[in-house]
Amino acid sequence: MPALARLFLVCGALSAMLAVILGAFGAHALQGRLTAQMLSVYHTAAQYQFYHALGMLAIGILAARPQPMPGLRWAGYLMIAGTVLFSGSLYALSVTGVRGWGAITPLGGVAFIAAWAILAIAVLRA
Repeated sequence: MPALARLFLVCGALSAMLAVILGAFGAHALQGRLTAQMLSVYHTAAQYQFYHALGMLAIGILAARPQPMPGLRWAGYLMIAGTVLFSGSLYALSVTGVRGWGAITPLGGVAFIAAWAILAIAVLRA
């Protein structure tokens, strides 16, 4: 299996696993400890992390093809960056209540958007 495919398959699987763990933690351990608004923010972080874990898995599968598509590497790296910036900042915001974490969230959103756009272009050019 090509190294690029392995990288994104592993990252996608680990990110999905972490999203499930953190989602369950939020639903059980944080219930009653966070306000309804902060619990919703935490849920959004887990939800977007899981969506983009599936995106990383898709990139890994596409990268395993005999002739991988140009752009897949960037799409995958941007999904990883988006997960760290978007979901990570929302997890931190919801647990700490420090509003400054919210300033980082849009950067993750831009990384997600760019990742999906690059993936679409790579598929169209294949």
